[in-house]
Parts: sequence; C-alpha cells; structure tokens
Amino acid sequence: MPIVTLIGYRGTGKSTVARLLAQKLATPWADADAVLEERLGCTITRVVYDRGEAAFRDAESDVLADLLATFPGVLATGGGVVIREANRQLLDAQGRPIVWLTAPVATIRRRLTADPATADRRPALRGHDALSEIEATLDEREPLYRECADQTIDTSVESPDAVAERIAAWLSATPRAAERRQP
Repeated sequence: MPIVTLIGYRGTGKSTVARLLAQKLATPWADADAVLEERLGCTITRVVYDRGEAAFRDAESDVLADLLATFPGVLATGGGVVIREANRQLLDAQGRPIVWLTAPVATIRRRLTADPATADRRPALRGHDALSEIEATLDEREPLYRECADQTIDTSVESPDAVAERIAAWLSATPRAAERRQP
C-alpha cells in the first residue's frame, strides 16, 4: 500500500508534489496516469478519443487497484479517479492517508495553459476544450475529493517544495492508525 496517496483535479500539482515528497521520504513515487499510459502504450487523450471515456475510466480503475495493492511509495492519482464509487472505496480501504491538493480555478487554468503535456494527457471530457470545463468539473468532483481526503492543501499559496514539506511533517506527526478514518 502507498505511504500516502495524493488526489485532486488536474493541474493541482499532484505529480510534482509526489516527486518532491518521495525525495523527502526517501521512497519511490508513481504517477497513476503515467503508469496507465505505459500499460496502454498511448496517451490518455488517445485512449479517450479512440476508445471512449468509459474505457479510459476502466483502465484507470485497474491501474488504481494494482497500485493501491502493491505500490510502497507516494502515489499521485489521476484527477478523475474519485468519480467511481468503487475507486473511492478502494482509496478508503488501501490508499490511506490521502491528501487532497486543491487550487483555485484561475490557478489551474494558468497551469494547464502553461503545461505542454495538457493536450496529450488532459483531454476534454465534456466535448469542450479542457480549459473551459474546469469550473463545472471541479464543482461536481469537490464533494468526492472531500469524502476521500484526510488532509487538504491549497497548492496555490506555497511552492511545491513547501507543500511536500507540509505533507511530510503531517505524516510524521500523525500516527498511521489515527490517519485511517473509520467507515
């Protein structure tokens, strides 16, 4: 099981913070989206456009289950992993502790615009472009992220390194047994 699992919308810094946190904790880290792309041999955008969102979500769920069962480090999940109830149950059972990384819509939009990987790794899921759907998608997912999270950190107010440091401090100050919520 992961040492810690990071959840949050695309562009909130999950991969960057996971890498930095793993360095601080001297442990491996994994980006579930990168694992998914490696397994499927193509980008997430290609999967969504060629096979549909349902096929992408099925693959995402399979990768999540595998990583939660076997990966012993810092895990950055895909932004929509919380959509499926079965994934939220897996996160609750095996992903603890869970940190939800947040950022305001304007910050996310700015980050996604600046990231050259946005077109390949962050497809539009509502028939619009990925930037125009941020607010509506966040509104839908926020209660799901909140349901899963043991800790919430706004990544717009601190550097990724400072966020990683906060998570490391929180992990060391909170015994594992206390971090796990009871169903």
